[in-house]
Amino acid sequence: MKKQILLSLFAFTLFACNESKKPAENITRMKYPETKKDSTTDNYFGTTVADPYRWLENDTSAETKAWVEAENKVTQNYLSQIPYRDDIKRRLTEIWNYPKESAPFKVGDYYFFTKNNGLQNQSIWFIKKGLDGMEQVFLDPNTLTADGTAAVSLLGFSHDKNYVAYSVAQAGSDWSNIYVMEVASKMKLGDELKWTKFSGAAWKGDGFYYSKFDEPVKGTDLSAANKFQKVYYHKLGDQQKDDQLIFEDKTNPNLYFGASVTEDERFLIVYASAGTSGNALYYQDLSAAGSKLAILVKGYENNHSIIDNVDDKLLLNTDLDAENKQVVLIDPKNPDPKNWQKIIPESKLALEGIGTGGGFLWASYLKDASTNIVQFDLSGKKIRDVNLPDIGTVGGFGGYKEDKEFFYTFTNFTTPGTIYRYEISKAESELYKKSELKFNTENYETKQVFYTSKDGTKVPMFIVHKKGIKLDGNNPLYLYAYGGFQISLTPAFSLSRMLFMEKGGIYVQPSLRGGSEYGEAWHKGGMLSKKQNVFDDFIAAAEYLIKEKYTTADKIAISGGSNGGLLVGACMTQRPDLFKVALPAVGVLDMLRYHKFTVGWGWAVEYGTSDKKEEFDYLIRYSPLHNIKSGINYPATLITTADHDDRVVPAHSFKFAATLQEKYKGNNPMLIRIETKAGHGAGKPTTKMIEEASDVWSFVFQNLGMSW
Repeated sequence: MKKQILLSLFAFTLFACNESKKPAENITRMKYPETKKDSTTDNYFGTTVADPYRWLENDTSAETKAWVEAENKVTQNYLSQIPYRDDIKRRLTEIWNYPKESAPFKVGDYYFFTKNNGLQNQSIWFIKKGLDGMEQVFLDPNTLTADGTAAVSLLGFSHDKNYVAYSVAQAGSDWSNIYVMEVASKMKLGDELKWTKFSGAAWKGDGFYYSKFDEPVKGTDLSAANKFQKVYYHKLGDQQKDDQLIFEDKTNPNLYFGASVTEDERFLIVYASAGTSGNALYYQDLSAAGSKLAILVKGYENNHSIIDNVDDKLLLNTDLDAENKQVVLIDPKNPDPKNWQKIIPESKLALEGIGTGGGFLWASYLKDASTNIVQFDLSGKKIRDVNLPDIGTVGGFGGYKEDKEFFYTFTNFTTPGTIYRYEISKAESELYKKSELKFNTENYETKQVFYTSKDGTKVPMFIVHKKGIKLDGNNPLYLYAYGGFQISLTPAFSLSRMLFMEKGGIYVQPSLRGGSEYGEAWHKGGMLSKKQNVFDDFIAAAEYLIKEKYTTADKIAISGGSNGGLLVGACMTQRPDLFKVALPAVGVLDMLRYHKFTVGWGWAVEYGTSDKKEEFDYLIRYSPLHNIKSGINYPATLITTADHDDRVVPAHSFKFAATLQEKYKGNNPMLIRIETKAGHGAGKPTTKMIEEASDVWSFVFQNLGMSW
């Protein structure tokens, strides 16, 4: 009898463990916070635009902090009632927990690489002398703060390879401090450079060039506009106040400046950018006594970058007269474009970038949003197409002139980052390190389709799902895109997405205009007054997927971050009937005021601004904040942002959430999740990534009607 009872209990336990959990039938929602409105308005060329929630732009006020706390309480109350939220977090933690390693790169006698044992908040920088040398910790960001919110980046090594400059960014902010470490001894020097942002460290002799802004007024460092960036030279051992000012423009506050030095330390290059697209170049021959910076390439209509020098001339990657980019050789003494010598002519494929190393040029092309690598000599003679493991994304072809080999990383939607060793003389790749992911990815497949957008443009799109999936029009689908700033979305692995596909979901990634998958023409087709093309491409993707029976409108979740958050906000307000769930993350959602915060002015070349009538006229038509209307059934919405996001300030998301909660009267939740001690995304600790992913997927599963 006792044995029978135990068997019955075992059977019940087994059944209970395997029982499918369904979405909650009724979630008791707390009332949204009462968000006060004021009478703030702006007049744009005769059009009055109300901005009743402008007070939420003051991110440090007690009133805003109280509102944030109240909103998070409402959101967490909703999420806590989703029956499989804990299951999702457990599964994410389980599949996240495996060793991860970056491709090593050689500097002098040492190899540098990062490792994470699985759940460490930040990956640790390691060093070893020789490939078979003993691994030693070089820099552990996890020791810098108790909660793992400090992120470390190596910025540049000295010419003698004895020193490295590195940056530390706190709590997700773009602001960082620069420090210096001696490589062999791993000893941190006393140098500390503050208020740097978007800066490298370009070494010359016993110091380096870097970029910084002036120190902001206390309390405004995460929101006030950053103006008048400058380039300085820092000599090791000096105080920052004694650094030499190298370059500035007192007449134009809205310019980015960055510096680089050629590998032989002969030429200093200063990049001047009016925004995220288009730049001018200045150069100085540091080998010539008394030389000064002079213009090399005028701005700001085209994009240019110096690859390296060949003796007294400079190799330039440019899209001037070549929308897919070309490589030319410039004599800086005669820099007029008519004197440029073509080295690598423009191809039918978009030239994504050029690496140097081993005395060669390594051109990275995009073919339908996947990487192709071609090897050239310095005169532009093609040597070979590099054989890659598969269709996907590759990074790491580049190094020093004396290098005999590279280590590169290959990934695609179903292949986690895999490291290969490439021996230049043999032109062969060999597996160096395979991922230890404990997840069977062989049961998933990827295909690329081409669909037609509203204006007849053919747009490529990746579709990833379990093998053998039925196209019955009833599959949950996650549609993710970006569409802007010349950023190409190429195949890449995501642990988080695998969880969705594991439960029968389909992941879809269209290559919208605004990126550079097909060169600068593709980018220009989705910027400024043509930005609506990007939204039309995204909407057409959803319509194609419904037509081809992948899914239905009640099963589509749309997602995007930053400029992709703008994409989601615009599409959910333009076609709310087409989507069930909307996930705008750290989005640019107020298109009339974005340029008034931190470095938002730099996006004017991409979007235009409300300061000009013709640009205001098209911005107001799609600005997500200004197109929320009463009486519309918007998708279930979970807005995500962070209190330390000083790229796209959280005020965008705050005002968007408050307006949705005010005007929407339907049954779908309109929630905002505001992370603390985090920023735009870079450097986010593993703990916070898992927590956020758990909440987002719980929201998606619940509102798409998915079981666990």
